[in-house]
Amino acid sequence: MIVASQKMSLEEYLNFDDGTDTQYELENGELIVMPPESDLNQRIASLLFAIFLQQGIPPYRLRIGTEIVVNGSRATSRLPDLIVLSEELAIALEGSSRSTITIDMPPPLLVVEVVSPHQENRDYRYKRSEYAARGIAEYWIVDPMQQRVTVLEWVEGLYEEVVYTGDSAIASPVLGVLELTAQRLLQGR
Repeated sequence: MIVASQKMSLEEYLNFDDGTDTQYELENGELIVMPPESDLNQRIASLLFAIFLQQGIPPYRLRIGTEIVVNGSRATSRLPDLIVLSEELAIALEGSSRSTITIDMPPPLLVVEVVSPHQENRDYRYKRSEYAARGIAEYWIVDPMQQRVTVLEWVEGLYEEVVYTGDSAIASPVLGVLELTAQRLLQGR
């Protein structure tokens, strides 16, 4: 749902505070309300957080609720479900007043989006091109409705994808083969 008919600049968005806990994304200058996540989507993000910790990623390099500014025709900021930071990016965010990865910071190593109903185009199409343009090494699209996990690896400015379903073990270009199947992840268990 678009909140304001007037376009916002990135600076206006970063200074915007409506006094509520409502989460927003800025898409081409338009403020868009992000609906609350479903229980399943929350479980999927939490499971991945735990798995990534088991893979040896330190907690200070894992983020839920951190937004990322991406390239768009107008100001655009996304709010992924989970982000894995590089060491350099974790240092760049240290002490920030707002957990926002700006254009002048290095890109994250990995971004995860869990698809919500009626948001498929945003995750499969728009965010895919925005994250590729931002140079994010790996982008996961976890889709409980289609029962698949798409792992995209950034190669020479474009994403190459591998789709996992059922009991296929997920392999991450950044993290290696995980002891995690698509089926287990999609159940959030």
